Amino acid sequence: MSAHDLLYVVPKSTPPKVVRGEGVYLYTDDNKKILDGTGGAAVSSLGYGNHEVIDSMKTQAEKLCYVHNMSFTNEPAEELAHMLVSKNPDVFARAYFANSGSEAVESALKFVLQYWQLRGQPERCHFVSRKQSYHGNTLFALGIGKMVPRRTPYINVYPKVTSYVDPCYTYRYQKEGETDEQYVYRLEKQLEDEFLVVGPNRIAAFIAETVPGTCLGCTTAVDGYFKAVRRVCDKYDIILILDEVMCGLGRTGTYHAWEQEGIAPDIQTNAKTLAAGYQPISSVLIGHRIFKAFEESNVQMANFHTYQAHPLACSAAVQVQKIVRRDKLVERAAETGKYLGEKLHQTFDSHPHVGDVRGKGLFWGLEFVNDKKTKQWFDPQLKVAALVSKLGIKNGLFLNPGSGTYDGVHGDHIMVAPPYVITKEEVNSLISILSKSIDEAIASLPN
Repeated sequence: MSAHDLLYVVPKSTPPKVVRGEGVYLYTDDNKKILDGTGGAAVSSLGYGNHEVIDSMKTQAEKLCYVHNMSFTNEPAEELAHMLVSKNPDVFARAYFANSGSEAVESALKFVLQYWQLRGQPERCHFVSRKQSYHGNTLFALGIGKMVPRRTPYINVYPKVTSYVDPCYTYRYQKEGETDEQYVYRLEKQLEDEFLVVGPNRIAAFIAETVPGTCLGCTTAVDGYFKAVRRVCDKYDIILILDEVMCGLGRTGTYHAWEQEGIAPDIQTNAKTLAAGYQPISSVLIGHRIFKAFEESNVQMANFHTYQAHPLACSAAVQVQKIVRRDKLVERAAETGKYLGEKLHQTFDSHPHVGDVRGKGLFWGLEFVNDKKTKQWFDPQLKVAALVSKLGIKNGLFLNPGSGTYDGVHGDHIMVAPPYVITKEEVNSLISILSKSIDEAIASLPN
């Protein structure tokens, strides 16, 4: 069997081959042990080799692996929907299941467009998003987001239905001497001004990641920001979509990240930790306002995927969420996350090339700088974050790198988002290897 029949992300590279996983560790075909410090892409909340989940999948596979979802329902999908909706019955009315975070966001956008058509306002087809946002890799989701490297190859095909405002990014966007209250007011006014420029009666929704991951490296909003966002959306009758594909379902120390913000969305997307990587699955949680329009009109929802609400994927997600609740893993993520945050601050706040340490729960980011005082970034050609990640693998640690943090081109960060089951001893090991890898990366750069 040729190793080159598979298309790799970088065609001429051959990544390490992982042959098994156990707990928070991955093992390669050359017997290298790697601590997965980002749970893949903030996916593996339970770690690897959880036999309860594996056994539940075996049981389901013997009963039913697939059924045509436009004609039938299935027990695991119904159970999973109830688990998610009943957690916040005042907020959500229904759950929809797809196969990836990109599909979940794409579906949420389509549900919103169909909602406004049902309400007799088809002209409401414009979306407002945030700069330095990532909402998925399908064309519509890429067009709504602002991740420059992934958008650029397709720039000529995006419809002109999206405009952008600043994210809540205190490290680089909050002005010197500006209080949090003043910063929130400025962002609130910017959002309202954008609504007025576009025309509120043309806007379908505002979409934001509650805690951005891929593009911004776990930047957390200042107190009051999302209340301001909710306030402006309500003022102009604009739907609020919160993308929690990466930061949701316990990752930030509460089941939903928005629970820490004192507001609730109209629609929410989830994916990564829904089935913890044991099966590919994502969800769209649909609020009462949206569902009511479909219920009253009784029209078919114009969004389908062959493998949506897949029985095997749903059964894995059900078991994962049962374990998360039974073992109080959200609370554990909060507790261990506090320890992780303390260790990250203790180790890197004074590091000359770590400009910012930010995050919450088990969702943290480190932003690298060439000059700590001026916040000057490294030359993008140096690919500092990718170098830290590469050296981390060599040293026995995987962390997901990010580039273009500031404007899509400049800035580097890495994310630290380990499984919820990580121990404090394993956190200590993670910090030690990360520190070594950063120092090696910086030392290898040209003078």
